[in-house]
Amino acid sequence: MLKKLLPPAFASTLFCTLVATFAMPALADEANVKKAVESKLGSKVSSIAKTAYFGLYEVYIDGQIIYTDEKVSALMIGTLIDGKTMKNITEERMQKLNAIKFSDLPLDLAVKQVRGDGKRVFATFEDPNCGYCKKLAKDMVKLDNVTIYTFLYPILSPDSLEKSNQIWCSADKAKAWNDWMVDGKAPGGKGDCDTAAVQKTVETGRKLAINGTPTIFFADGERVPGAVPVAKIEQKLAQTPGK
Repeated sequence: MLKKLLPPAFASTLFCTLVATFAMPALADEANVKKAVESKLGSKVSSIAKTAYFGLYEVYIDGQIIYTDEKVSALMIGTLIDGKTMKNITEERMQKLNAIKFSDLPLDLAVKQVRGDGKRVFATFEDPNCGYCKKLAKDMVKLDNVTIYTFLYPILSPDSLEKSNQIWCSADKAKAWNDWMVDGKAPGGKGDCDTAAVQKTVETGRKLAINGTPTIFFADGERVPGAVPVAKIEQKLAQTPGK
């Protein structure tokens, strides 16, 4: 319901944009605001907190932040900027709300690549037919002294699932992945081995509300969606404790 109401184009809006208004009686606390939002949007609210701005409540729902008042007279989505510091409040909160415990990731389901000493660790969820994932794969060839866990996350098409299965069934999974993503050499495996890991990865991704690829998770649990420049990956790895 929320995704239908809130198109992706709103995600980069500088100011909160009005998307719906409701005539409702005053709501006294967070619990009532939470109940009202869930009723209107048909999705479960993950967390709710009152902000320091205009009496607005921050509502985290379906992997997104929306803002509302205590009467839920309006729902807003967009980027909240602090007028004094010019800090992106929404971005800072999203980093915290989307963070995970890295050790909870089922790393045995991922394609593992170790380069150099392998001390710097991160994980990605990627679809083999994702253009941005291919760009990321080509950029990450430049990284050294890393351990990369690549979760095959086929969400774009049936062919994505077929290619993921073929890569998983290859004798050298990492080579098959890089051959395809970096060099464009299609995987030659039949995909007829036990591919339960691929399905389990899809289930894991859904639980983590991963709606696009690539999505990167660093060792400190921070989630970064999209094909970020390799320089930013290097910067983050330098700040994040390794093995």
